[in-house]
Amino acid sequence: IFITKKGKQFIRTKEEENFGNEILVITNNKKFFKVSSKKSKIVSKKKENLNTVAKETIIEFEEKKSKFIGYIKPVSSVREAEKFINGIKEMHPNATHNVPLYRVIENGQEYFKYNDDGEPTNTAGKPMAEILNILNVYNVALVATRYFGGIKLGAGGLIRNYAKTAKLAVNEAEIIKYVEKSTFIIDYDYEYTSEIEAFLNANQNVYNIEILEKNYADRVTMKISANAEIEEKLNEMPKLIVIKF
Repeated sequence: IFITKKGKQFIRTKEEENFGNEILVITNNKKFFKVSSKKSKIVSKKKENLNTVAKETIIEFEEKKSKFIGYIKPVSSVREAEKFINGIKEMHPNATHNVPLYRVIENGQEYFKYNDDGEPTNTAGKPMAEILNILNVYNVALVATRYFGGIKLGAGGLIRNYAKTAKLAVNEAEIIKYVEKSTFIIDYDYEYTSEIEAFLNANQNVYNIEILEKNYADRVTMKISANAEIEEKLNEMPKLIVIKF
C-alpha cells in the first residue's frame, strides 16, 4: 500500500507484490512515502538534474570464483523494464541469483524497485540502488546475475560486488542527461501523410521520436514516444489532432 502525507492509500498491484517490497512512487510532484517491511521515507527530485544511460550493454567479472554479470538497458516504461528483466532471468535459469532493479519515470510517476533475489537482506538490490542514487540515474533497468563459485563472500563482500556490478554497468552504458519523454496520439487525413511523415523523419533525432503504433482506418492514427518539447511543434500543425498522455 502506498500512503500519502494525508493518509490516502493506493493498493499495490499483484505484479508489484511479486517483484518485491522496495517501492517508491512520486506522482505529479507530490511527495509519497516508500512503504516496506523495514522503513519508509520521503523523496523529491528535480528533473533538470537527472541522468540516464545512453545504451544497452553487458559487463562481467569474477570475485573469489563467483561470476558476476551485469546487464543494463535504458528504458522508458515499467513494462519495458520488466520485460528486459524477465528476459535476462530466462537467459540464466540456472544462475544462483538474478538480482533485478529498475528506476523509471513514467507519466509523471517515479518507480524504483529492487530486491535481493535470495541473497541476504540488503546485500544485493540495495547496494545496486545506492549506486543509482549516487549517480542520479533514472529510466534504467539492471540485472546482476551471479554464479556462485564455492567460496562465500560474506555480507561485506556481497555488498561491494553488487555495487561494483551496478557501477561498472552504468559507466559502460555511458551516463547522459535525462530528457523527459511523453507519449502522443496523432491523427490526420490520408492526404497529409507525406507531410507528417517528412516532419517525423526530419526530427527523429532532434526529439528522439519512436513510432509505437500506426493504424489506417478512415484516417491515419499514430502513437509515438518523443521528447516532451515536441508537443509545441505538433500543436502548431493544424492538420493534426494531438492527444498527450
